[in-house]
Amino acid sequence: MGSPVTIRAALPDDERALGRLGAMLVAEHHDFDPKRFIPPGPELPQRYGSFLASQIGKPGMLVLAAERDRALVGYAYAGMEGSDYMALRGPAGVLYDLVVDPGHRRQGVGSALLDAALAALRELGAPRALLFTAEKNDAARAMFAKAGFRQTMIEMTLELGG
Repeated sequence: MGSPVTIRAALPDDERALGRLGAMLVAEHHDFDPKRFIPPGPELPQRYGSFLASQIGKPGMLVLAAERDRALVGYAYAGMEGSDYMALRGPAGVLYDLVVDPGHRRQGVGSALLDAALAALRELGAPRALLFTAEKNDAARAMFAKAGFRQTMIEMTLELGG
């Protein structure tokens, strides 16, 4: 177990580390199912980091950073959404990303990020929280179930061409 982790609001200066972690998230998902998830590319860390940095400070959005020994070891990205008739649901806080550097997993970092994100969504007035996770991501699914999340939808994918 490493030194204690601190969860804080992400800062614009975190862009590079956020991008590295975001690109890692994309690569892991692509490895789970290359037909479903986009492939990582050489510009992905910069683009993902720029996108996440652009969300910092936006009303209803949150980017949280997990820091250990002055290094960013994970982040959570979430936001408030209104009613979504395509998804047949009312307003909700949506957890878009939660990622922890592999060298810091199974040490409570993901759970700390999840707890902080859920608390922040509650403060924003979210009546519920929802998320999507890859079917093959057993560790994440177990963590979310332990936190009280339940399955409500199952995504199914069919390749239609080429």
